[in-house]
Amino acid sequence: MRAALAALVSTASLAACGPIPVARAETECFDQARLAAGPRGLVGVGVGSGGATTRVKVAVSTDWLQGKDPAALYDACVYRKSGQPPRQPLYTRPDWKG
Repeated sequence: MRAALAALVSTASLAACGPIPVARAETECFDQARLAAGPRGLVGVGVGSGGATTRVKVAVSTDWLQGKDPAALYDACVYRKSGQPPRQPLYTRPDWKG
């Protein structure tokens, strides 16, 4: 029984390390590329019964600080995760605003 359970756990662990579909890899790698293009932020202001509130959130990537090319990072990330190149270059994606 223990041997069967160990084999099942081992198989599941190896499956988790395997390649994922290229479409999923593109989705997962897109945010990394966006952060490499420049900082992203959010500013919120509100007024409630407790008075005025503000909220600021900024995300800065070390890839951006190092001046890395977002398209190169995207290509490498997709290939690493799926074993295939992206179906479409980053800069030609309609949702890319750089």
